[in-house]
Amino acid sequence: MNTPLYIAKRYLFAKKSTNAINLISGISMVGVMVGSAALIIILSVFNGLEVTILNMFNTMTPELAIVPTRGKTFDPNTKYFSQLKNNEQIYSYTEVLQENALLKYNNKQAVGMVKGVSYDYLKNPKLDSTIREGRFVLRNRSGYSSVIGSALQAYLAVNTVDPFTELEIFSPKKNIAVNNLNPADDFVNKSIRVSGVFEVQQEFDNGIVVPLDFARELLGEEKNVSSIEINFKPGVNVDNFQKEISAKAGSTFEVLNRAQQNRSLYHILNTEKWAVYIILTFILIIAIFNIIGSLTMLVIDKVKDIAILSSLGASKKLIKRIFLLEGMMITMSGCVLGLLIGLIFYFLQHKYGLIKMGEDTLVSSYPIGLKWKDFILVFLTVGFFSFLASALSSNLSVKKIDQLNQTL
Repeated sequence: MNTPLYIAKRYLFAKKSTNAINLISGISMVGVMVGSAALIIILSVFNGLEVTILNMFNTMTPELAIVPTRGKTFDPNTKYFSQLKNNEQIYSYTEVLQENALLKYNNKQAVGMVKGVSYDYLKNPKLDSTIREGRFVLRNRSGYSSVIGSALQAYLAVNTVDPFTELEIFSPKKNIAVNNLNPADDFVNKSIRVSGVFEVQQEFDNGIVVPLDFARELLGEEKNVSSIEINFKPGVNVDNFQKEISAKAGSTFEVLNRAQQNRSLYHILNTEKWAVYIILTFILIIAIFNIIGSLTMLVIDKVKDIAILSSLGASKKLIKRIFLLEGMMITMSGCVLGLLIGLIFYFLQHKYGLIKMGEDTLVSSYPIGLKWKDFILVFLTVGFFSFLASALSSNLSVKKIDQLNQTL
């Protein structure tokens, strides 16, 4: 029999001579319960927001992107890239040529990113979910067509159903001297029909997607591209494929996964989550250290029991462990109840969407995501600070033994 654990359980559920001890113990447990529940709920909400935001970005972000380490463009017509294009594990292989350009529609002008893509780009099944107006097509019966971002469309007031007005795009000509007499001759001017409007995030919504051949004519690039975007068939290990391409493509190319393509976004999401975790942990620590008051009063209440145990030969270590386990049981009980409340909230929010976000948002209710490592993190956090608080309080029992010995 574990004597300290047995006595600690007896003390936990037995009636105390002073009701204040029960009250303080209950408050300590409830405080830890509320803190643990709040921490796991907030972390789960951040998980849901992270998944929602990344899903929006991943709609337009490929699984891998190959970009040059130097310069803006490179020749994709090499032996290795030709072999890579025909790899059976690749679902879509998109050549991309992009550059900033001046866009004009009627009397309005704006600078936006022109992204020319090969037709494998249209294999992405999530593209249709981004369309807010029109269709996501890059060629129609009359020729080239484009899809414009919602922010750019709103600024230029582009009408996708107007068959007579096309979007004009201006790009400076390369390798020519500036013509001061007629500046218009220094630009390539191309017009294109706008077939649809997409909306993802501001980073993408200030651009326009056009066919690669159109972009080549506009930017004066006959064969070079800015990047190669690759998406894989289900079951392919992207990390292993990334390492393989990096090794074979050489040091002149950089192969980026989704996290590396959106470094700032991933950094912000992780930083915000950990910042909230640290802030709520400090609040939780305050609730946990309430146990010091409870155990201090319990030690005072059980002075006679301590004297009896000491006279029966109980060591200081054994008596100390009794009150250490007592404090751990109070706080960890609150932690387990808090985690259970957080789990119940997750299922209710996930199924019924109890807390709404608003009418003008992409999702009607707050998204929420469950990660078991968050439960483990909260449990370990509470356990660590509970041990510290209980150890500090249990030291008082040792001091009481010394006082009793001095009295005798």
